[in-house]
Formats: sequence, structure tokens, C-alpha cells
Amino acid sequence: MKDPIVEIAFDRLIKLQHVDREIYTTNSLLEAIPAKVEAIDQGIRLTAEIVALAKDNLAANQKKRREFEGEVKVLKEQVAKFRRQLNDVKTNKEYSALLKEIEETAHKVEGIEEVILQEMISADDIEKEIKTAQDKQAVEESRLQEERKTIQAEQKELEARRDVLLKEREAILPTIPPDQARLYLRISRKMSGVAMSPVTDDFCSICQMRVRPQMLDDLMAMKEIMTCEACGRILYWVKPPEEEEDEADTTAGPE
Repeated sequence: MKDPIVEIAFDRLIKLQHVDREIYTTNSLLEAIPAKVEAIDQGIRLTAEIVALAKDNLAANQKKRREFEGEVKVLKEQVAKFRRQLNDVKTNKEYSALLKEIEETAHKVEGIEEVILQEMISADDIEKEIKTAQDKQAVEESRLQEERKTIQAEQKELEARRDVLLKEREAILPTIPPDQARLYLRISRKMSGVAMSPVTDDFCSICQMRVRPQMLDDLMAMKEIMTCEACGRILYWVKPPEEEEDEADTTAGPE
């Protein structure tokens, strides 16, 4: 496909493509920032949740101890009541029954008090866990906050860079002939922002379609806009490094 055009603005089209690619990359980096910030916030929430969980465990432990202590209080009151009743019994059988009740209840008290002691030991361990978790939270939260500041600074730099690029793009577009600009923009929208492809080693560098010899000759002359027969992008010729070196030597002349 050939679109005969008097003035071919390859240099400006290539520059526009370069700016557009930088804008695309900058936008991609900016779009990734909210997820990074959310990951940091999630990390901060996680450290707080670990501390909160340890505190919940301590609260549950304390609640359980209060329940056991309340049960012990009730049982001790029963023992006291049984002891008072010993003075009122009239038979040995009733006396023995009360003694048995006192013994069994006292045994229950001992068992519960042993559980309370274990819960107190557990509470000490939980309090140590809370202290450790709080220390880790302080360190981790400080690190994450610094990381967030770095990302926010990066965001500002990227936004400033994007503003510069957008202004540069606005300055380039009017310098390109309208029909060429329209072609570029149409292909760019269709090809995810990549409207141009350099030809290297006789191939479209993006889709790797070989360029026909006659088309390649016309392309090297850079007098027409040509599009790749496979991917449809605007092709432009890039001189091999050795050719550029030869031209530079010729220009320089003999020493």
C-alpha cells in the first residue's frame, strides 16, 4: 500500500512515536502505583491485625479466668455452706454425706484453680507475644511508610514527566501534515499505540514480515509512506550501523 505524499515527515513521525511510547510507559507505571500503595496499606493492616489478634487472645484468656474465678467463688461458698450444715446434721450418714460433698467440691476447686494458674501462665506468654508483635509492628510500619513516601515521590515525578511529554506531543502533532497525522493516529489506535515499525535486515521489526525488494528500494528513498503488508504499521528505514560509519568516514574525508 502506497500513499503518495509530497512532504514526508518521517523524522517527526518517528519522534511522535517515541514520545507516545514514553507516554504509554509512564501511564503504565502510574497505573501500577495504586496497587503498590494498596499492598503497602495491606501490609500495615496485617501488622495491626497481628497485634489485635494477640490482644483478642489476651482478652479471651482474661474472660475465661474470670469465669473460672466466678465458678471457684460459687464452689467455695458451697463448701462454706456444707461446713455450716455439719453442725445441724443429726445422723452419721448425713454427716458423712456432707463430708463427701465438701471433699468433692474442694477437689473441683483445686482442679479449677490449677486451670486458672495455667491460664495465668498463658496470659504472661500472650503479653510477651503482644509486646513482640507491637515492636515488629512499629518497625514494619515505619519501613512501609517510608516505602509509601518513595512511591508517592515516584508518582509525582512520573506525573510531571507525563505532563512534559504531553506538551511535547502537542507541539509535534501540528508540524506533521494532516493526512500523515491522521494515518498515524488511526494506526496507533488500532495497534495499541505502536503505529510505526523500523525495517531492519529487510524485515518489519515488529511482526517480522519480510519486505519485498521493490518496496524496500522505495522505502530506502523515504519519499513515500508505506505500511507493512502484514501488520499495517508505517514502515521506515533504519540504516545499518556499518553504513552510518561509512558515511561518517566519507564525510570526514582523508586526514
